Amino acid sequence: MKLLDEFKQFLLRGNLIELAVAVVIGAAFADVVKALVKDMITPLIAAIGGKPDFSELTFTINGSQFFYGDFVNTIITFLMVAAVIFFLVIKPVNALVQRMHREPPPDPTLRKCPQCLSDIPIAATRCAHCAQEVPLLAANDMAS
Repeated sequence: MKLLDEFKQFLLRGNLIELAVAVVIGAAFADVVKALVKDMITPLIAAIGGKPDFSELTFTINGSQFFYGDFVNTIITFLMVAAVIFFLVIKPVNALVQRMHREPPPDPTLRKCPQCLSDIPIAATRCAHCAQEVPLLAANDMAS
C-alpha cells in the first residue's frame, strides 16, 4: 500500500499539476497564435508582397524533386509566430512586470564634503581630498 500512496503523492504534487495546466494552456495559446498568423498576418503579407504560399516551389536534381517551398513556408510561419509572441506577449508582460517591480533606492554610501564638494564615504570624519574635518552624520541622517 505504501507504493500506491507514494504514486498518489507524486500525481497530486503541486508542480506536476501546474506543469499539466501550463502544457494545456500553452497548446491552446499556440493554436490561437497559429490562427492569427495563418488568418491575419499571412494574407497581409500576400496583399503587400504577392504570393502567400511557397509550397509549390521545387527544384530537381538527378530526377529527385526537392520541395523547398514547404521549408520556406515553415520558416516564415516560425518567424511570424515568434514575432507575434514577442511583440504581443513578451514585451507587454515585461513592461508590466517592470512597472510592478520597483525596488527601493539603495542606501547611500557616499556624501558630499561641505568644503570641497567631493564624494566621501558616509561615515568619514575627514575629507580625503581637502583634509577638512567633516561632522559625523547622525544615524537618522545616514538613513535619509
